[in-house]
Amino acid sequence: MDATTVAVDLAKDVFQVALANRAGRLIDHQRLTRRQFERFLDTVAVSTEVIMESCGTAHYWGRRAQARGLRVRLLPVQYVRPYVRRNKTDRLDAEALLEAARCGEIRPVPVKTVEQQALQAVHRVRTQWQTARVARINAMRGLLREHGHAIPVGARTVLRRVTAILEDAHAELPGMLRDTLSLVVDEVRALEVKIAGVDRQLATIATAHPVASRLQTIPGVGVLTATALVGAVNHIHAFRRGREFASWLGLTPRESSTGGRRYLGRISKRGDVHLRCLLAHGARAVLRSALRTAQRTPDRLTRLQQWAITTAMHRGRNKATIALANKLARIVWAVWSRDEEFQARPPLTAVA
Repeated sequence: MDATTVAVDLAKDVFQVALANRAGRLIDHQRLTRRQFERFLDTVAVSTEVIMESCGTAHYWGRRAQARGLRVRLLPVQYVRPYVRRNKTDRLDAEALLEAARCGEIRPVPVKTVEQQALQAVHRVRTQWQTARVARINAMRGLLREHGHAIPVGARTVLRRVTAILEDAHAELPGMLRDTLSLVVDEVRALEVKIAGVDRQLATIATAHPVASRLQTIPGVGVLTATALVGAVNHIHAFRRGREFASWLGLTPRESSTGGRRYLGRISKRGDVHLRCLLAHGARAVLRSALRTAQRTPDRLTRLQQWAITTAMHRGRNKATIALANKLARIVWAVWSRDEEFQARPPLTAVA
């Protein structure tokens, strides 16, 4: 086979394959089932490059191709889409991959290991359980409000108050609703047990993993954030500087510039939503701790806390939180790429 590049449009059962020679000319199209595609990988020459979109099952098939000694490039889906000509079909999607592969400015997505995907799966399941828990708690508050029982916000408060209402025989509540709410309370407590079990599992992983242990020395980065970062990032050195890493997470401003005019708007919100959310929560905790320290023991402020407080005074707490999340992302890059722990610095003193 004269093909040097193989573009694969992945699917669940039917795979569209486009083959190109060294000159980049399309020489063949094939439509394969899953088993046929597995056998096809065994027949491809070792020097062949396999191009796929970074979508569902891409990392699995990337590992399968790498095990055969093939070179694999996973291209971001949003950058491949503009190369699709005319209507969208599997055949044109495969051809678009060949066109996008010729663009040297599109950075490929590293193939994740099995351990990384498993760690990400644990985080996704935990997030789903947490979302279900919040939904059940809000539902109980809303249903009880319709019957004259106003319960304030707060998971612990809701469970305690709902349990007390259900145990109170004189509370004005229909028997049918009592039985249903009892089931919901049991469901919430079961979800909390599952979430606590996942948290213990992640804590064990974070303790054993050297990178996750170093990342936890950064303020605002705990077990969840450290393990999520380790599961999402293959090679930190793929980012040349901390700004690129923050941009990959969607924490840098969206730019709209032309001519001599430059406009920086809100953050781009691109990349992994879960990672960006964890860093924002961590930044909010750092800012709250800094404000509390400034009130009680201002002489113990660190330089990072001093910067966070100054930013909050000038731009408000919400913008300061996102700016601090951006800075935490850059600190993560520095700690990870240099293989060193975070060292808090004393605050800067004003020069008279």
